[in-house]
Amino acid sequence: MSEIKRNQKIEPEAAAETKQHISTAMTLDDEQRIKVLSPSMLVFRRFIRNRLAIVGVLFIAAMFTFSFIGGWIMPYGESETFKKYVDMSKLYAGVTQNQEYQFVIAEGQDFPSTARAQFVLAVNNKKPDFEAQGQRYTVESVSDELHVVSNLTQVAQAINIMKQYDITPAEGMSLPSDFNDAFVGAIQEKADQFAAGGQTYQLVLDRKVYYAYKSERLALATYNIMDLVFTNESVSFEFRYQAEKAASQGQDTTFSADGQNYVLKVADDTAEIYRDSGSEQAMVAVLSRYVVSPLYSDVVVTIEFKDAVKQAIADGLTTFNFAQGNEAQRQYTIERDNTQWIIRTVEDTLVIRAYDFPSQEHWLGTDANGMDILTRLMYGGRISLMIGFIVVLIETFIGVILGGIAGYFGKWIDNLLMRIVDIFNSIPSIPIIIIIGAVMDGMRIDPQIRMVYLMLILGVLGWPGIARLVRGQILSLREQEFMVAAEATGLSVYRRIFKHLVPNVIPQLIVISTMSLGGIILTDSTLSFLGLGVKFPFASWGNIINAVSNVHVMTNYWFVWIPAGFCILITVLGFNFIGDGLRDAFDPKMKR
Repeated sequence: MSEIKRNQKIEPEAAAETKQHISTAMTLDDEQRIKVLSPSMLVFRRFIRNRLAIVGVLFIAAMFTFSFIGGWIMPYGESETFKKYVDMSKLYAGVTQNQEYQFVIAEGQDFPSTARAQFVLAVNNKKPDFEAQGQRYTVESVSDELHVVSNLTQVAQAINIMKQYDITPAEGMSLPSDFNDAFVGAIQEKADQFAAGGQTYQLVLDRKVYYAYKSERLALATYNIMDLVFTNESVSFEFRYQAEKAASQGQDTTFSADGQNYVLKVADDTAEIYRDSGSEQAMVAVLSRYVVSPLYSDVVVTIEFKDAVKQAIADGLTTFNFAQGNEAQRQYTIERDNTQWIIRTVEDTLVIRAYDFPSQEHWLGTDANGMDILTRLMYGGRISLMIGFIVVLIETFIGVILGGIAGYFGKWIDNLLMRIVDIFNSIPSIPIIIIIGAVMDGMRIDPQIRMVYLMLILGVLGWPGIARLVRGQILSLREQEFMVAAEATGLSVYRRIFKHLVPNVIPQLIVISTMSLGGIILTDSTLSFLGLGVKFPFASWGNIINAVSNVHVMTNYWFVWIPAGFCILITVLGFNFIGDGLRDAFDPKMKR
């Protein structure tokens, strides 16, 4: 009885335990609820257990924050150039010692190039006259470096007939009363010239015919260069003629021209000309064989500066000091090259801050164009990430449509689309992109439009891999029971493919697309590095590295290319880690 009672006592407890056990078995805990009710949550939990995947997410989140939010925070623009003032040795002026004749033509006269060439021959052969294009000229050599060229106009001719001279005036010429006697006298005395009526005439014998010519100064041939104090003024031919004659004496002297008296002072190879007004003398011009000319359009050299340069060269100096106008005195250096001299000076020059090292103002320094590298990296990240995602979307869109159609319909449609895939796989992508890039360079395509073309080209050339994946998955899924049921219910082909089949391929699409992002960013960076991708002024990580065009920049300015390379490395690693994590999370056979 006691055992029966004990058993009776136990039974209620056992029943309670049995009841509790059954209740527990029928209750879904959190894990079971997730597994049964939320497959996406199961994928998420499997994904977050993958430490490398989490690291990848952190990498990509950091790059997105850096690229998209950092660009808004930075106070600098993407293409903003920074400049600074530095003391720089700058080319200022050039000095040349003139070695050729300079021709000064009288007002209203013409001395053509052929006549100038004949003049040089006449001087070299020491001939007093020459002829060019039917016109006769005479040469008066004042010195070895100064010659006066006169224009000879025929006024008369004389022929000896039985020791009598028949003088015939030239057409339209009116001769003075004493002309004939003076002409005959010069012939008999065998003179080269004669005077009549206050005019000097030249006598030339040609084939037993004597010609009388009226001489008129036409041009000066000199080695000197005249620099005027006031460049907006001009001087007459008479002034230049008298000044050159005075300077040829090689000593201080005076001369008159155009009713004005002048004083000429000679110093070494330079002659200074002053207007003599009695109580004071004002410099008018300087004669010298030296040509002093500015090397840049913004440089203005005064006659005082030219005098200082000429004096320094004459004294054999390599440096001299001079103050122009209201400027402070500045030092100039002289560098000689045979008969030429280069004048340099140190100026406070505004220059681009190229390759400035990292500082508080520019945390990663500046590039060759004086732009902030950190800002360029941020904007470059936007473009690189944008190109990656848009290209993946284009590839996925084309690949899903063609792969879905090929996998569902099969037969000749499948064969046709797969041959198209084979053709695209056979296209040498890099050479094609290089050729298209060169064509766009030749056509000077706008950089923004060029980016659109780049994304379209990469997307069109990259879809065959996704099409093959979608086709293979749909070939295996279309024979499943749920597809038989969908067909039995009369669903359209469009709904069967894109509402039932394609969604079952999305996990694999997510994985391959994520892993493709890194490859596309690398491709874009490579093309930009080769100058075929994103063009200046837009920034991308690839064309930032493209600035490293020589060993000097690479070894001395690490901050130009290492940060961009680091951004590419982090981004590609991040997408690869995320792709690996998604692949493991979507695989039902994986156990973590």
